[in-house]
Amino acid sequence: MSISFDKAFGVHQYTLGVRSRRAEVLASNIANADTPGYKARDLDFSQALQQAQGAQGFNMATTNERHFGLNVENLGALKYRSPLQADTGDGNTVDLQQERSDFMQNSLEYQTSLEFMNSKISGLLKALKGEQ
Repeated sequence: MSISFDKAFGVHQYTLGVRSRRAEVLASNIANADTPGYKARDLDFSQALQQAQGAQGFNMATTNERHFGLNVENLGALKYRSPLQADTGDGNTVDLQQERSDFMQNSLEYQTSLEFMNSKISGLLKALKGEQ
């Protein structure tokens, strides 16, 4: 009898990769808060999640045929964020408070999915061992 990871983990197996990629984008925005002309970007989460669940799936360049494919670089289209504040004159559109808030929210949601996956894996291990 095989285990269906889609049924066992639901959407959480896909959200981890998407949230990880979004954390990279938000961190890049924060790092470039003082870079003249830098335009803040964000990941369209729902589009990226649909791509992760869809036929494209994840495809990572692997070094061994036994490796799993995972490509979070091409998940969802990166979009430029509309600035909420007036232009400061240098063309930078990063709102540091918004980026930090979004980063923290994304981190909490990542942690939630990770905890859910951990509990599911623990449950599967208990079932395999015959424990209650």
